[in-house]
Amino acid sequence: MKEKAMPKYLQLKQEILSWILSGKLHPDEKIPTEHEIANQFQLSRHTVRQALGELEKEGWLYKIQGSGTFVSRPKQKEQIDSKTIGILTTYISDYIFPHIVRGAEETLREKGYRLLLASTDNNKEREREQLETMITQPLNGLIIEPTKSAQGNPNLEYYLSLNNLHIPYVMINARYLEVSCPCVKMDDEGGGFLLTDHLIRLGHQRIAGFFKTDDLQGVDRLKGFIRAHQEHGVALATSYLISYVTEEKETKPLEAARLFLQQSQEERPTAFVCYNDELAIKLLDVIRQQGLSVPEDISVVGFDDSTFATATEVKLTTIRHPKAEMGAKAAEMLIQMIEQQTGERINDVIYKPELVVRESTRKV
Repeated sequence: MKEKAMPKYLQLKQEILSWILSGKLHPDEKIPTEHEIANQFQLSRHTVRQALGELEKEGWLYKIQGSGTFVSRPKQKEQIDSKTIGILTTYISDYIFPHIVRGAEETLREKGYRLLLASTDNNKEREREQLETMITQPLNGLIIEPTKSAQGNPNLEYYLSLNNLHIPYVMINARYLEVSCPCVKMDDEGGGFLLTDHLIRLGHQRIAGFFKTDDLQGVDRLKGFIRAHQEHGVALATSYLISYVTEEKETKPLEAARLFLQQSQEERPTAFVCYNDELAIKLLDVIRQQGLSVPEDISVVGFDDSTFATATEVKLTTIRHPKAEMGAKAAEMLIQMIEQQTGERINDVIYKPELVVRESTRKV
């Protein structure tokens, strides 16, 4: 069945709302006239009047008789009594994210806050849409995981709108470089260093690294990987560095691993450092397909100490991720920002990496 198109007045309403939320239109600024908007979008005056009427009814616009229509001032926090917190992550039901959400949810519910959950599916356009939707809700605050944080922030205008609307927010796992909100994250560089240092101390000299570099976590883990080689004086061939983005995660690292394993024993890597446990488990399958064993032929390490780390017959050496604890801490920080209302700077929380050694690594 064909999906029914959104009515034209609602499409126009969303467009004008995006002007307000993005800062294109400022509080108390006069918006274009009905006639100008009708001409710009090739719509009837009736359709324009409908859209403006909805925005006026919802409090985004106000009219002054004889002068025109103007943008309303942001609603003050005192007007919000719903005690609602939004949580916006790249994913909700995959990998470690349910644990993070659960940790935040438990803390927020204890304090009487209702949750509004959404995900971006690691897509920046989707992040824009979700931010726009969230901002239109009567929110007290937001917990946000940035989408592809290493690829810039095309949605900066919406984060500025959060500031203008006095909606506090905390970021988890990473923080966009342009914003100055509190952040709860891992020391990802330290984790990448610990994993690589562990392998080098076991005698590995040919270590391949697989890192997803469209987010800052992956970039920092790669930095730690390189730093460990430098500090130990171990040469790192550029061919042993495999970087990929989200859209390539099911193909590029697996194909690269397969090519590595088809080399002679004297040339192929003796260890793999993986961006996360999810990738490590997939590479275990590739290694088996090539007739090789872990850790007898090749050592493998992951990151996050997820349920994947102990779900196969080979238990992964990995870095512990404080999943639920991180979610709870982000919630505590946000509640402090909402309820204290002092404007004091809240410091970042950065968790030290903890190496968890299991049976997927061994001495060369």
